[in-house]
Amino acid sequence: ICVGQSVWRTVCTRAHQTLEGWCPAEISSSPDQTHLRQLIKVLLGTLETSRQVHRNRCLYTTPRVCCSICSDAKLKDPFSLAQKDLQNVYEDIKKLLVSKAELKALCDYYFDGKGKAFRPMIVILMARACNVHSNKEGVLLPAQRSIAMISEMIHTASLVHDDVIDDSDTRRGKNTINKIWGERKAILAGDFILSAASMALARIGNNTVVSVLSQVIEDLVRGEFMQLGSKENENERFKHYLEKTFKKTASLIANSCKAVSILVNSDPEVHEIAYQYGRNVGIAFQLVDDILDFTSSANLLGKPSAADLKLGLATGPVLFACQQFPELHAMIMRRFSSDGDVDRAWQYVLKSDGVEQTNYLAQHYCQEAIRQIIRLQPSTERDALIHLTELVLHRDK
Repeated sequence: ICVGQSVWRTVCTRAHQTLEGWCPAEISSSPDQTHLRQLIKVLLGTLETSRQVHRNRCLYTTPRVCCSICSDAKLKDPFSLAQKDLQNVYEDIKKLLVSKAELKALCDYYFDGKGKAFRPMIVILMARACNVHSNKEGVLLPAQRSIAMISEMIHTASLVHDDVIDDSDTRRGKNTINKIWGERKAILAGDFILSAASMALARIGNNTVVSVLSQVIEDLVRGEFMQLGSKENENERFKHYLEKTFKKTASLIANSCKAVSILVNSDPEVHEIAYQYGRNVGIAFQLVDDILDFTSSANLLGKPSAADLKLGLATGPVLFACQQFPELHAMIMRRFSSDGDVDRAWQYVLKSDGVEQTNYLAQHYCQEAIRQIIRLQPSTERDALIHLTELVLHRDK
């Protein structure tokens, strides 16, 4: 799945080489052997043409994966379905951020209602899907909605801290907190949002839920430390990248989904379904985000394109490109710090299958998310979570 057509291309090439080396001289020119050789060459040519066409489409337009995995699901728009439960969610979060004027202004800055509320939406839909599965009713518990709010608070606090670490000037199309108020106040604002989230978590009164969501904080810190390093070996490097992606992005979604399932069902199998769905969707979401850094404009992203390369980060498209262009290895190890590294790396990615292969990988994670969620009883919310995987793959910002 990860290497897509490249596997078939390699298989056909090796088949051709094997055929050449295996056939005895007396039959090497036989009609059957000649026909087989020609067939393999045709396959190679067809695959190469298909690969070039698909790569060009991926590189110069927003990646679209033709995906029929949701054909049996009712295509309910996830955002519309969760809209009622998410109504006033940002205002409710602001009520938790009780502080004096300036600190409150910093903390409220990103809770302006203009965000996608992607994480709270997933948590709300997972809660209702688990409720239907467990007791045949989809009534949302107040504690489940609180977890949706907490997930957005933890996410936002991590963005505030990330912007300080990365010295970012823009976020969501506007100036960052550190750009306006300075690094010290930004760090304190992020800490304060986390403390308010922790207090809201404690008020839920479920020790298991507290433990599950506390893991998210640990993962965020460990993931940030992992991002500061790199691996010499290519296989270890990709494993390092995916583990970092889980800790920085997917852990929050996975553990929030697990937390809402715990509140309504004592079956560990249901908890694992919720967790695995969140984990796989979360990783796919970040993989697509890494693709968009090469394929989307700064206006759509709300941040400069090629931002990851400029930060010295080798994401999926670069790591796949390195398999075709070993020259990237040295650049990755020095974190694209030499003059011209960013531009050269960008060009290597465009010339490679890096974007295409990362897209295949994201599709694989979405398929696994669907395989998990269909184990729950049918419901409108479950179907919306299935449909969400396509939206993740097809998003352009």
